[in-house]
Amino acid sequence: AIHVRQHCVANLPPNPGRYRMLFATGKARRRLLLPGDPVDSRRDGKILPDPNEVPPQYRELIDWAKQRYESARETKSVYEKLIELRGTGKGLWPEGADQFIRELRKDWE
Repeated sequence: AIHVRQHCVANLPPNPGRYRMLFATGKARRRLLLPGDPVDSRRDGKILPDPNEVPPQYRELIDWAKQRYESARETKSVYEKLIELRGTGKGLWPEGADQFIRELRKDWE
């Protein structure tokens, strides 16, 4: 438990380990790190263990985790999708959105 916290949790300060394998979601909760998770800037170590450094019966788990990480990298976060929308409606109201709304509301009184 203390070993995991000190060496592997990406969003906690390194002490002394710098791996980025897990992400703390709560006081005693951890999950695998995913692309886009905030990481302590001092952590720059590996994200997955080297399959040759673990017993053979766990290598399938490493393959699964690698596939999960890679597929998550291909999926954009909600924030990335929203940022991509910036400026997409720019040409809808040549007079500007504020003027367009004023025109819509002028007969409301």
